[in-house]
Amino acid sequence: MKLKLLTFFLMVCSLAFGQDYKSTIAQAEQFYNAKDYAKSTAKYKEAFKIEQKNSNDYYNAGCSAALSGKKDLAFEWLNLAYKNGWTNLQHMKSDTDLKTLHGNKNWDSLIAAIQQEIDKKEVGIDKPLQTELLAIYNDDQTIRQHYMTALKEFGNQSKQADSIAKIMGHKDSINLIKVKDILDKKGWVGPNKVGAQANMTLFLVIQHSDLETQQKYLPMMREAVKDKNAQASALALLEDRVALGEGKKQTYGSQVGYDNKTQKNYVLPLEDPDNVDKRRQEVGLGPIAEYVKTWNIVWNVEEYKKMLLEIEKQQKK
Repeated sequence: MKLKLLTFFLMVCSLAFGQDYKSTIAQAEQFYNAKDYAKSTAKYKEAFKIEQKNSNDYYNAGCSAALSGKKDLAFEWLNLAYKNGWTNLQHMKSDTDLKTLHGNKNWDSLIAAIQQEIDKKEVGIDKPLQTELLAIYNDDQTIRQHYMTALKEFGNQSKQADSIAKIMGHKDSINLIKVKDILDKKGWVGPNKVGAQANMTLFLVIQHSDLETQQKYLPMMREAVKDKNAQASALALLEDRVALGEGKKQTYGSQVGYDNKTQKNYVLPLEDPDNVDKRRQEVGLGPIAEYVKTWNIVWNVEEYKKMLLEIEKQQKK
């Protein structure tokens, strides 16, 4: 399934209508996280009776359908993802959720159609640089898929998850050397030069780096957003990470922590919680209540404000 890190989605529809769709999608994602793929698939069916246009949701629905053994439905939804703009071919090829579809003639046709669409859009692309960045992207995301699988199967702080985390840290350090070299020589190259997915690689690797590196390249990314060479929604996540790393509160509520005692996730210290959705909307992020459902967090701004002092104390330990 597509990682939430990469979605940056907004639904445009009437408030009541949109919230029904969003809440149903959130339920589908919760069933997916619980490995109840049949119920997840059923919820996606409900959601698509309300709205039929979000490529990320169609893709994720295809993953649930594939995992529940409904191959025909999986292909139907994956094709709708493609028709609604999905072109993240590198991720699709490496996504273990879709393994049961490989070798099917429908799979080959879908891959070929997406590749053709990508080729149409990539006239004037720096192919060698794009290839290098896509390889880094695949390396970055594949290990994280394995890590998320280990977390789901064995839990936080398990030997399995810790082992993969060490491998992930090693890969991140190698990828960071490559990306820093690109940024220092070429700047924050935009999607018009390397394509959207390869462009996103720059953000992903910097986001996963140490605080000093994030601080160094944050101004460059801010300028890249102004020049339309990076997404404002991605910058928001980096802004939050840097703020928390510097001992400040985050602005957009994108960063979530885990309490080992309660074994529950929570939103890390957030500035002005009352107006967080306004700030999120300005950068293209959806409501925080929908965002945090991925971590089984029920957003209640009044309760959060009461807990905020304790959360801040916990972060300083």
